[in-house]
Amino acid sequence: MGFALHAENSNDPPEVRNWRIHIIALVMSMGAIAMGYDTSVIGGTMALDSFRREFGLDTVSDTAADTVEGNIVSTFQAGCFFGALLTFPLAEKFGRKRAIIMAVSIFCIGGSLMTAASGILGLIYAGRAIAGFGIGSVSLQVPVYIAELSPPSIRGRLVGIFEICSQGGGMLGFWINYATNRTISSSERAQWQVPLGLQLLPGGLLLAGIFWCPESPRWYAKQDRWEEAERSLTWVRTLPAQHPFIQDELQQIREQILIGLPPPGTKHSPWYYVKRLVQKGTRNRLVIGLLLMAFQNLTGVNIITYYSPRIFETLGIASTDTKLFATGFYGIAKTIGMIIFSVWLVERVGRRSGLVWGAFIGSLPMWYIGGYVFEADPTGTSTRGDTVQSAWGYIAMVCVYLYGLIYCATWQGITWVVCAEIFPIDIRMLCVAITTADQWLWSFVISRTTPYMITSLGYGTYFFFASLMICMGIWAWFFVPETKGKTLEEMEALFGAPTTIDFECGGIKSDEKKREVVHIEEK
Repeated sequence: MGFALHAENSNDPPEVRNWRIHIIALVMSMGAIAMGYDTSVIGGTMALDSFRREFGLDTVSDTAADTVEGNIVSTFQAGCFFGALLTFPLAEKFGRKRAIIMAVSIFCIGGSLMTAASGILGLIYAGRAIAGFGIGSVSLQVPVYIAELSPPSIRGRLVGIFEICSQGGGMLGFWINYATNRTISSSERAQWQVPLGLQLLPGGLLLAGIFWCPESPRWYAKQDRWEEAERSLTWVRTLPAQHPFIQDELQQIREQILIGLPPPGTKHSPWYYVKRLVQKGTRNRLVIGLLLMAFQNLTGVNIITYYSPRIFETLGIASTDTKLFATGFYGIAKTIGMIIFSVWLVERVGRRSGLVWGAFIGSLPMWYIGGYVFEADPTGTSTRGDTVQSAWGYIAMVCVYLYGLIYCATWQGITWVVCAEIFPIDIRMLCVAITTADQWLWSFVISRTTPYMITSLGYGTYFFFASLMICMGIWAWFFVPETKGKTLEEMEALFGAPTTIDFECGGIKSDEKKREVVHIEEK
């Protein structure tokens, strides 16, 4: 048995796993670099002496500084929440490409405001919120766009490219903070402006490359533009229009659109969408998506991602330079974890097994870190001037890196892949908007409370999240079905939703529905 990097339970011809679809995923994932960079860079930037002096963090109490830091981080999360929740109608009306262009443009405005803040804390808040709004919209639209263009056998890998770029952007954020701290004097404003200004680069690359990418064929199909849908699909698949795989995929899209049609004489009103969300086969998918996004944050990963310098301080590392250096290796560990996920794990081990094993194994480093902080009290030791590191302390640092690798190889990527692929075509963008907004909501909650948890609970913070991870693994075992290798249209049967077979065999298919089928198939 050979080694394959794609799901073997799908019937994709090898031609569809071509360079073109991989380049499309890479271009679109430039937005993920901006997302990961903007999420990770702020923790190290706030630790820079120049930033703390510029915005008065060095002259206030620890509690007041915690509040300001929490506000700076959480305004971004709040912007992401509203960007994910409110912009899905743009993708439905104007198409995936145009909506992504709008989102990246908004992000660039926010990034510019942050870079030009010059001591004005309100501009930092405004820039973080506006940039967050754009990133929230990108995090909604790009995974859906990639999933809608991807063949089933490598859909997890291609959405995983988005997550690799997200973690790669985060890694760059960590190391750029370290580099600026080493090379630019803390007396210069440029020390904190350079890290914040560089977030505009991946946004510009996405804007430059997106015009080469095609519109989603499934969006064309929803607009009843079947000729354009066929052209887009054949270009991405590098197969002729009459190829059986192309015709079968178009037929599955037709059937799923038929299922989502409103009853004769009704329109896609808000009440219709509400009823679709609570229908059998849809409500269970929505609950799974909401819980996955919540649990992804409750793994505790963001207590390290957002406040990594503070975390390493609790492990006895006092120097700003050394904290940023240690944080940079955490970014490398997370990026390696995402590469393992995208290249191998997601299409070989699968979604459900990855969640289960990731939860149980990933909790072990968190248990150790909590035990070390409880036993050694490294923060108190460092405060007393004892900077000698023990072997147990170095193991704790390794556990931080190991945790980041395990988390990114499992829960980080799998959650986004599952939420991008499981929902029906007629309400896919709405459902992903709800689940993505849920992700940013929980990210906001965690980022807002983490400084106080670290200060007040100490070792208990790590034990709390480790316990939650055990519960998550048990939940995933019982409630998350395996979606590896399934087409987007096969998700209907997998989650118990009505299919065209149900309509025909159950006598549900009325004369009006028959006319709709003929109309769509003629198109």
